[in-house]
Amino acid sequence: MDFRGKKYERGSNWSDPEVVELLQLWADESVQMELESCLRNQHVFNRIAEVLREKGIHRTGDQCREKIKKMKLEYRRIKDNSKAPRGGRTWKFYDVMDRVLNSRPALAYGPLSGSMMAQQVLQGTMVESYHHQFAASALPFGHAQHPELMEIKCFSESNMASSSRMQNVVPRPGFSALHRLRKKRKGQRVKDPLDDLLLKTLTSQRAMEERFLQMEERRFQRDLDVEERRMQLEQRRFELEREHEFRMFNVFAQMLSILKQSHSGSSSSIAMPRGLDFSQALSEITGLGGGGGGDLQELRARPLAERRVDMHGFCHQGDFQRSPYLSARGNIANIFRGSTEEGYKAYHADKYDEDKNPNGIINFGTSENKLCFDLMSKRLTQTDMNLMEPPLLQYPDWKGHMFLREEVARFLTYYCKAPAPLKAENVIVLNGCGSLFSALATVLCDPGEAVLIATPFYGGITQSVFLYGNVKLVYAYLDSKITGTSTRPFQLTVEKLEKALQDARAEGITVRALILLNPQNPLGDIYSLSELRDYLEFAKRHELHVIVDEIYMLSVFDESATFHSVLGMDRLPDPQRTHVMWGISKDFAVSGIRFGTLYTENQDVANAVASLCYFHGVCGPVQHKVAQLLRDRDWINQVYLRANHARLKAAHTYVTDELKTLGVPFLNRNAGFFVWIDFRKYLRTGTFEEEMLLWRRFLDNKVLLSCGKAFECSEPGWFRIIFADKTHRLQLGMQRIRKVLEEREQEILAEEKEQPCQSDQDGKADSTDEVIFVSRHQEPTCSGSSNLGDLIGLLQQQMRSSDWLQKNTAEQFAQEKPEIYDVFSKLVGKQ
Repeated sequence: MDFRGKKYERGSNWSDPEVVELLQLWADESVQMELESCLRNQHVFNRIAEVLREKGIHRTGDQCREKIKKMKLEYRRIKDNSKAPRGGRTWKFYDVMDRVLNSRPALAYGPLSGSMMAQQVLQGTMVESYHHQFAASALPFGHAQHPELMEIKCFSESNMASSSRMQNVVPRPGFSALHRLRKKRKGQRVKDPLDDLLLKTLTSQRAMEERFLQMEERRFQRDLDVEERRMQLEQRRFELEREHEFRMFNVFAQMLSILKQSHSGSSSSIAMPRGLDFSQALSEITGLGGGGGGDLQELRARPLAERRVDMHGFCHQGDFQRSPYLSARGNIANIFRGSTEEGYKAYHADKYDEDKNPNGIINFGTSENKLCFDLMSKRLTQTDMNLMEPPLLQYPDWKGHMFLREEVARFLTYYCKAPAPLKAENVIVLNGCGSLFSALATVLCDPGEAVLIATPFYGGITQSVFLYGNVKLVYAYLDSKITGTSTRPFQLTVEKLEKALQDARAEGITVRALILLNPQNPLGDIYSLSELRDYLEFAKRHELHVIVDEIYMLSVFDESATFHSVLGMDRLPDPQRTHVMWGISKDFAVSGIRFGTLYTENQDVANAVASLCYFHGVCGPVQHKVAQLLRDRDWINQVYLRANHARLKAAHTYVTDELKTLGVPFLNRNAGFFVWIDFRKYLRTGTFEEEMLLWRRFLDNKVLLSCGKAFECSEPGWFRIIFADKTHRLQLGMQRIRKVLEEREQEILAEEKEQPCQSDQDGKADSTDEVIFVSRHQEPTCSGSSNLGDLIGLLQQQMRSSDWLQKNTAEQFAQEKPEIYDVFSKLVGKQ
């Protein structure tokens, strides 16, 4: 390799470590012999240069020869002038040159303290510092090998170009005591500033290491505290489960004893109709507005026809005082409120802020996505959004600007996987899906008529369809039991729709439409294509309009779940009566921008709804922004949806893991912003009044949830929690929820000790890969109101749903609770 270049021309500067390496090779006895034995010695210096290159010193043979030549001249000049060159300073390489040129013993070098001193090499010894050992065979010369090793000890500075410093580690003979004294005093007078810098660096490093160790100790202690807390929670959950099993067996033992006594006098026992759902009856009684608990004995004695109540009224005349300034309709609107509106007002009056109001209310009740503000704010402030043209500031077509309707049609065609392109003339734009519900109810139903919907459902629909159009709702009640053709809790079936429709018609109520929520709010269910077709076929048979709300269609955050839109079906059973709604408030995390769209092929419905758009229009600049947003397909697919789904999934995982730690059952779904939670084991009597008390207790502890009554759930004790929120708010909110539940558990335990024969609710959850839920909600009482077969079946079901027997043997249980074990043995023997 040719290293001849400007950097390596003759006259280039040599650093002290490089000179040391050169002298080491040049001073070798074999090299000196070859140099003295030939007239032309260029090849010798070329070999020296090759060895230097192997050591990382890139010099040519000419540079090596030139450097040795200059050092010889310097040596002779100093020697002729008695070693006293400029300023009286001693040349650092003089002793080495003198040793070689006068055949002195080999010397070693070590840079230190600004000067380089010669050092005698002790043959046969090992120095503790770094050594380079050179044997004669390692040199590129063909002469006889040298019998000894030449050791050079070099301590290089961080900068090769900086001046090296040498220190004599072995006292050198020949120096006078006066000279050594001078050198010592000079070293004491000259204080190197690098020493202070090094001392400060080491001190700072030591301080940082100590701080790091302290931080590690604190982190380790926190981990220990967290692990200890987790172990305590696990132990407490285990104890609660075990106590629950004991209480369950105790209650059933007493019930069996009562049934045994009543068996002899069966004439006095009351036979209960099979299939009667107490929770549904209680929910209907609560709908009257007077006493949600009701009298269970009176309810059992009443016929089924008399037990049915009018669930289509939304407020009770005795609950308010009529205002003389309002009409009857105005008075109803004035007092039309429930727990949802009450909690919403309380939240805005005391909103949580981690800096300004850390003790405020955390909102887990309003279905909003608070995870993507950064993405949406950045996209909505880009330059393409800022357009202001005269058409945007003028009255538009009441159905919406055509450029927006065309973009909505293309958007729905793509994301709904429509088999054919959707048409812009079938698109109507309003300020939110709530306005769409109001408009559709008004144009499809006359006052006093009804719309069929499955419960639980988003409670805002009640207000939307009633306040404007005076349209009522007929409920198809779903419950957590898996019966008949059901395969999951709260499953909507055609049979349930048929029953609700026939019951309403038997009472003289005209039903005009069916509302489907897909994905379902608050359950999170996603309907399959076969289920959608069954529902649409049912509606076609009964000539019902179908309003399909798909506002969460892009909020399915797990790949294992697949959303199917009605618009993606190959053929609609009744396209003239099928109307699909969607908006950006949920899927794009902008609930403050009121925008909803309706797609219907029925032009009569479209024109009637458009006439109401005069009251519910969207302003021109907002229409432009929405069109630009829906048009940016690359950003939606590559940036927004990926980030949104990942954040929703992480937040859902955190909340559900917390619920599992607390031992709280819930529906495990992968769509929407919510989890449907079963808090029934925290209700002592199982009434909607007690559910409302629990809801208020959460609110008093600064966390807002939505109770089941707000969704017209037929079973008291179910709550909805919104998880689409930032991590720090989720953590604090779950801490507050845990505090309320732990206090409530202690209260229930204390009450049960005082009154062991009061109603006990099933809080044990079945677990599958798809869902974690309470399989049956039963209220055993101390009266003989049920038959032995039902109790045996319920007991077997509870035993199958519990893992207690897998952890505890029958022998151990017999020793701990012999009286309960005897009852259980007799019960098994009767099967």
